[in-house]
Formats: sequence, C-alpha cells, structure tokens
Amino acid sequence: MASVDVVIPVYNEEHVLAESVATLRQFLGEGFPHQWRIIIADNASTDGTLAVTQELAQEHANVASLHIPQKGRGRALKAAWLGSPAEIVSYMDVDLSTDLAAFPPLIEAIASEGYDVAYGSRLSRASDIRRSLRREALSRGYNVMIKVLFFTRFADAQCGFKAVSRRAVQELVPRIENNEWFFDTELLILAEKAGYRVKEIPVRWLEDPDTRVHIAKTVWEDIRGLVRLRLRRPWRGIRVA
Repeated sequence: MASVDVVIPVYNEEHVLAESVATLRQFLGEGFPHQWRIIIADNASTDGTLAVTQELAQEHANVASLHIPQKGRGRALKAAWLGSPAEIVSYMDVDLSTDLAAFPPLIEAIASEGYDVAYGSRLSRASDIRRSLRREALSRGYNVMIKVLFFTRFADAQCGFKAVSRRAVQELVPRIENNEWFFDTELLILAEKAGYRVKEIPVRWLEDPDTRVHIAKTVWEDIRGLVRLRLRRPWRGIRVA
C-alpha cells in the first residue's frame, strides 16, 4: 500500500469546492486501496475559497489546506508536491471534469506497474469526451505541435489529471520554470526526454462551461514555453536511476 496525496488547485472556487471534495472523499473512501489525503491548494483566491478550504481541513482529518499567496496552477502544484511526504502525488481539477473511475488506474500505474508519471488522456481512442469543436481542434493541434518539436510519444499534455512518483517529483519539478498552465506540458516533456516511464490513462471527460482558462492567453503562454524548452533543453544532464 502506497501513500497518495491528491492535490486540488483552486482559484475562486468557493461555489463548487465543498461539493467536489465531498464527492472525492466518498469515492476514495469506498475501496481505494492506498493511504490517501486530499490537499486543497488555494492560490490567491479573492472570494471565500480559502475560508471554505480551512473549514474542510478542520472538519476532515484526511483533508489539508495549503495557501499560496500568488496565482498560478503550476505554482500551487509545485508547493503542494514538493512539500508532500507521500510516495505518490497527484492532482485533478476541482470541477471533476475527469471521471473518477480513471483515478485508481492512474495511481496503480505508479504504485504497481513501475511507471514514474501517469496522465489522463482525452485524445486516446479509448477515451469518451464531451467538449466543443473549438476546444477539440485547439487541443489536437497543440499536441501535434509538441510531437513535431520534441518527438514525444505522450498524447495529451493538458488534461488536469496526473500522478507522479516521489523520485520523479524531486528530480523534475524543481526544473520546471512555468508556474501556470504550461506546467503540465513542461512536466511531461521533461519526464519523457529524461527517460522516465510515462503511461497514458484513457478517461471519460466532460467540458466545464465555467472554466477559468483564458484560451488566447494560454495559447500564447504555451507557444512561448515550447520555444523556451526547444532552445534550452533542460532535460540534459538528468539521469534516471
């Protein structure tokens, strides 16, 4: 049995946070075979999210509250993952767009199959996805761009549903420069290029119409990030034990 921390990064999510945590706690409490804890990582919310987070942590022993005073999903994940003592760290979006049925396979890929990174993929043929044509086209185009630039094998860089082994976290996360949405892409590129074992997990995924993602800003951030990685190649010098 492994120890698993499940991080939920949040920004202004007071309206859905309690319900999502209740759903996740119920799911994990019904036969999930590993020791688990939920960490709610609030990054600079301006509504009542932090208060809700702290209340949930006081109410439930297996829920922890972490406050990061600056915005950025990547920044929140860095703080939560590097500060975690768990053998496996993971994260999912607070809207639970990814069906939780994919979570046990995500963790088992690392706990019992020898992988270092596991990621949910909306672009697998086995996945069941409901999202707009625009989002689908942007996602597929972006992932094709990654393959062309880096000759990578992973299929979906941006799905908010990932798990990482302790050794991979300690080696890779400090090397990740991006503190926002590109964090996911940077993690997967570094992991694969450095020789870590990466596994794709097909998912059922439903687009959240209340998403906090600003498409144009995120696209520009992604392009800059890809150019930076292409020029600097930060995976050089990493040796997988």
